[in-house]
Amino acid sequence: MNVSPEKPFQIIYSLFQFENFGYLFQSYIVQLDDNGATTLLSQNVSSKNVGEFATGLDETDYELVKLIDSYQKDVLLKKFNTRKISAADFFTRLLDPERGDTRQRELLTEYVQRINARILEKSENKHLYISGKDGDAAWRKVERMPHAVKVRFHLFRNETNTHYFPSLKYGEEKLEFQYQNALLICESPAWLLINDKLYHFEGNLDGKKLKPFLNKKFIPIPREMEQKYLQRFILPLLASHEVVARGYEIRKESFGMEAVLTLVENPGPLHADLFGNTDGNAAGPDIQVVLSFFYGPYEFKPDNFASPWHVSMSREGDCYVLHKIRRDNRLEKDVRSDIVSWGLDIGWGQVSRPRDEVIAWLQENRDRLGEKRIRVVQGRENRNVYYLGDSTINVSITDSEGADWFDVKITVFFGEYEIPFLKLKKYILQQKKEFVLPNGEIAIIPESWFSDYSELLQLIESDGPSSIRLKKHHLSLVDSLGRDSLASVVMSRRLEKLRDFEEIASYELPEGFAGDLRPYQKSGYDWLRFLNEYHLGGCLADDMGLGKTIQTLALLLSRQESGIKRPSLLVMPVSLLYNWVNEAEKFTPSLRLLIYAGTGREKNTERFEDYDLVLTSYGIVRLDIEILSLFGFDYVILDESQAIKNPGSITTQAVMQLNSRHRLILTGTPLENSAMDLWSQMTFINPGLLGNKSFFQKNYLTPIEKNRDEKAIQRLYATIKPFILRRHKSQVAEFLPAKTESIHFSTMTDDQADLYEKTKSKFRNLILRHIESEGLAKSQIVLLQGLNQLRQLANHPRMIDPLYQEDSGKFRDVFHKMETALSENHKILIFSSFVKHLDLFRHKIEGLGIPYAYLDGSTVRRAEEVQRFQENEEIRIFLISIKAGGVGLNLTSADYVFILDPWWNPAVEAQAVDRAHRIGQDKSVFIYKFITKNTVEEKILQLQSKKKALASELITTEEGFVKALTNEDIMALME
Repeated sequence: MNVSPEKPFQIIYSLFQFENFGYLFQSYIVQLDDNGATTLLSQNVSSKNVGEFATGLDETDYELVKLIDSYQKDVLLKKFNTRKISAADFFTRLLDPERGDTRQRELLTEYVQRINARILEKSENKHLYISGKDGDAAWRKVERMPHAVKVRFHLFRNETNTHYFPSLKYGEEKLEFQYQNALLICESPAWLLINDKLYHFEGNLDGKKLKPFLNKKFIPIPREMEQKYLQRFILPLLASHEVVARGYEIRKESFGMEAVLTLVENPGPLHADLFGNTDGNAAGPDIQVVLSFFYGPYEFKPDNFASPWHVSMSREGDCYVLHKIRRDNRLEKDVRSDIVSWGLDIGWGQVSRPRDEVIAWLQENRDRLGEKRIRVVQGRENRNVYYLGDSTINVSITDSEGADWFDVKITVFFGEYEIPFLKLKKYILQQKKEFVLPNGEIAIIPESWFSDYSELLQLIESDGPSSIRLKKHHLSLVDSLGRDSLASVVMSRRLEKLRDFEEIASYELPEGFAGDLRPYQKSGYDWLRFLNEYHLGGCLADDMGLGKTIQTLALLLSRQESGIKRPSLLVMPVSLLYNWVNEAEKFTPSLRLLIYAGTGREKNTERFEDYDLVLTSYGIVRLDIEILSLFGFDYVILDESQAIKNPGSITTQAVMQLNSRHRLILTGTPLENSAMDLWSQMTFINPGLLGNKSFFQKNYLTPIEKNRDEKAIQRLYATIKPFILRRHKSQVAEFLPAKTESIHFSTMTDDQADLYEKTKSKFRNLILRHIESEGLAKSQIVLLQGLNQLRQLANHPRMIDPLYQEDSGKFRDVFHKMETALSENHKILIFSSFVKHLDLFRHKIEGLGIPYAYLDGSTVRRAEEVQRFQENEEIRIFLISIKAGGVGLNLTSADYVFILDPWWNPAVEAQAVDRAHRIGQDKSVFIYKFITKNTVEEKILQLQSKKKALASELITTEEGFVKALTNEDIMALME
């Protein structure tokens, strides 16, 4: 008889002995009596039937059941029975120590042990039992002891041999385990069952060290085996566990640690320069950098830091001395991690690099090395002496009013030696990195100078004995040079306009623009036109909902009307393609659009010439960059440009290869995690504005993020200010209407689309058969059932299939919008027709540790949830069932409303929106309706419009909506 999920039940995890193989777990559902005690009525549970008892399980239970499934007999047979013998023969032979394959038995044992270890790790608050032989799954309760057992190993040397044995201590009590019928449930790490009490150990004890002593008091070590036994077994034991010895001396020694980097010349092969030439001066032979840790007289190389003790053994007369030298593992790890994070992959103690790279690295990180007290020494056998001191540049920039150039004077200092920068010109342009100082030491020109100043040297208009001239349109390059030193920079009034927006002119809107721009949007349009005039890139970073799209479309239309024939490229997440198309058709209908996306796209860039705007996704750019990079666009515009925040990503590297006259990026979150997010995006729109990556890390990233350097923050802000326009909603509230609505179209994932099409086909055939045999009126239940399943699939397939593991396009898009709104400190109401849909968001939000409020039909304390959301600034998400929360609530602290799925009657959606948009609301409200493309949701929108009058008067329920459908409507829904 099966356990009833309608009555009280409990999931338990029961231990049973699997022949002579060891102890395994099995999962059971046990019926509880009226007092909550277990009964004899139990049922085995696996991943196949666990869903029947979902109300009594949590996420950990699902994980445990899945783990237990992974070592059932059928799984073990499939995984290890390579010879395809019968199940009975396989286990009989395998588990017979005399007949079985020893190696295969070891592999199977290790596999089972790993599963047991993970089960024990995850089952801390679960009900554990021992199974009875009569099938009683809850025969004996197992008590999981909360504290770890301390283990100590003993060595007692006598005249003839040495006794070796462990002792266990739980708290202050000695734990007797020998001859106690103790069971080693798991060996790695050890878990020991004694009298129905389950113990774990400090230091992840290997159970093999206990196993020999379950039924013996000690192991005698014969004198002739003593040295070998000590070396092989006791020394490793000494490094990780406490050992008490009698007849041996254990010496513990502690010293302060000193980290040393030694430079050793390698007469290795010459390195080729950038042009393939093997000019020794281009790179020179390798230098090997060796990391050592000194503790008094002892020198150690980095290792895996398995133990804080280094152990060794010596013999003094007839006595063995066991040495324990304490190493500061944490400090050693920190030193090695720091060196790696600073750009030198020291690995496990040494690395070879061209000497110019090594010296440049040492110079760049000199202060860091000093702060960490890492000493640098040059090898005694080295033939050359390298200059390791300061290398600095002084830059002086002057600007003559009316002239078209800057005078730039640069002086280089290697310690006490002052070198005119022009003397280094040929070295930098020819990639020669070694420069001999007057005292004979070899100075390595820092790598950053090649990236920072080679462009400068190649762009100079002319040069004299002490200064160079540079065109004024290289403003960002000159500005970065000024920030690289204490130079004072004087610029003309014309160029100062880039730092002050008050003098930006007003530009005419394009004639074909089918809409009006709010005042702040017109200012944004003027700013975009201003940057275009000076051939500078920009970042439009307005808050979500303020109209970045419409400002950009106005700019593009102005380009078309000014006679620009070359198309622009707009790159975005694939989920936004249809939203851009809809906005363009609405506001700039004369723009000729081409969607360059999908597997069937025609990879012919000549087609682009027939269009004004090409829309594509980041994924397509990654795939097609070889052909896209060959086409010259007017603008390349990146929407949601935080997609390129990681400079090392494939997406960023691909986008950087696109060619265009102008560049623009759009994002509501230009900085999400790190100041490095800015570097990548600013480099895209204005290459060189923030220097190279190394320069940015040294001058901005480290000072700002590690040291909170206010001056560095101010310098960064001053540098990027002319090229970023960011308006928050609060700043432009006076220009906003009370309520702004928009529809966001999502695209299904491939797996989601396949499942949707199969389900639609099944129900379409079923509905058509019902209508043919029963008539339309009697087919409404089947139709409603089909429509609801399709609506749920359009949201997330997990709503109808809990085992579905793939993603949902809408779920992904909603979460992206949610994260953006939260990052801008907004409060959000999230409505759905389905409680299951809200549950998916609850689970995700809880996993991220985000506080929220919740309300559905089962919520008892509605007023308390409303009050929490209204008054607690930390709670910025309110998940609400549209049936339970569509009326009667005042939620004016929210300024964003997400409608996750279309309701049959738009009036119900309007009532939900009015929870925020009502008397007492002092902020503009933004409403986003999420619709999945090519699904019944899109068809519902169309039918809502078609039957608008009817819906507003009569249709208030799902049944009412279905009754109002004609055969033509049904066919349209199920297309």
